[in-house]
Amino acid sequence: MRYERCRVLFGDDFEVLEQAKILILGVGGVGSYALDCLYRSGVTHITIVDHDTYDISNQNRQIGSDAVGAYKTETLMTLYPGITAIHQEMDMAWVETFDFDPYDLVIDAADTTKVKIEIAKKIYKKLIMSLGSAKRYDSSKIEVASIWKSHGDALGRKIRNELKKAKFDRNFTVVFSPEQDRCKEKGSCVAVTGAFGLMICSEAIKKILKNNYPN
Repeated sequence: MRYERCRVLFGDDFEVLEQAKILILGVGGVGSYALDCLYRSGVTHITIVDHDTYDISNQNRQIGSDAVGAYKTETLMTLYPGITAIHQEMDMAWVETFDFDPYDLVIDAADTTKVKIEIAKKIYKKLIMSLGSAKRYDSSKIEVASIWKSHGDALGRKIRNELKKAKFDRNFTVVFSPEQDRCKEKGSCVAVTGAFGLMICSEAIKKILKNNYPN
């Protein structure tokens, strides 16, 4: 059976995992690996949101990127049958109007800082956010913490500052790396971007099983 070893690991909780509803925002270097991990772990209700096409420069780190020029959502629906894909640009207006209520967890692997901040304000209770994964190659440095305890990451610092200005003080989970930037331009290594996605998947599984979400 496809998920036999997952069932051995999770026992009766596997059915809880199967029925969890997870939304992944952005399916690039981080989000595509989170998708792959959740899908292989038995989660059957996964929705992805993205609007980009694959570029040849994506091929060093993104699952599905052999399909240069194709929409990420369409390619990943083929690779992961049964998922739901929303081909949509995630801007401020979209965050304001989108209905996040049906989802047990939301994984934010989006690129736009303002959008990430608004998502945090709206759904912090069910959020796991990826901070910066570029310019690094040491996956052993990756950490998981509250946004307020993250450190050594420029994106995290900016998000904290903006949330403070908005008088927002609630907690949500972030995956980040305090590893010092290894380059000035936006270089990347799948050893880190992929590991971010896998770490997010692990955190999602732990949260699902801890909360024992109803169907």
